[in-house]
Amino acid sequence: MRLRQARAGDAGAICAIANPIIRDTLITFTTEQKTPEGVAAEIAARGPAYLVGEVDGRVLGFASYGGFRAGPGYAHSAEHSIQLAPQARGRGMGRALMTRLEGIAAEQGVHVLVAGISGANPDGIGFHAAMGFSEVGRLPEVGRKAGRWLDLVLMQKILQTPGLGRT
Repeated sequence: MRLRQARAGDAGAICAIANPIIRDTLITFTTEQKTPEGVAAEIAARGPAYLVGEVDGRVLGFASYGGFRAGPGYAHSAEHSIQLAPQARGRGMGRALMTRLEGIAAEQGVHVLVAGISGANPDGIGFHAAMGFSEVGRLPEVGRKAGRWLDLVLMQKILQTPGLGRT
């Protein structure tokens, strides 16, 4: 397994991972599938904050983060996303991507990483708990997909951010 910064050429592989999750699961509330052009634009905008994991040269996972909320008071908080192809799950790629992403975030001055997880995704909740995230809120029935109301579980991890302290 190899981790690296995503490149525009990875956009198709990222879409191949994300779109079945969007189309076939309740893991994400969105119903709009990703396009290679949209993903390439995200990669360009996020730079080192967009990673991929490869096995034998094939992209099998990605993780990135972006702004949590607008406004200068939230400048040190970010919301992340992580998704893996089915064959990469349970093999350490997710943990490796998150660990590397947390390090990059801390270096870039992110003090808190936030995860917004579908209540219909117990594996995602468990993964984040194992990575040291704490559940800080649950918003009942704020999402709707496939004719179902879905809860949003908010989890966060406070990072050790050099120079910012904890207050």
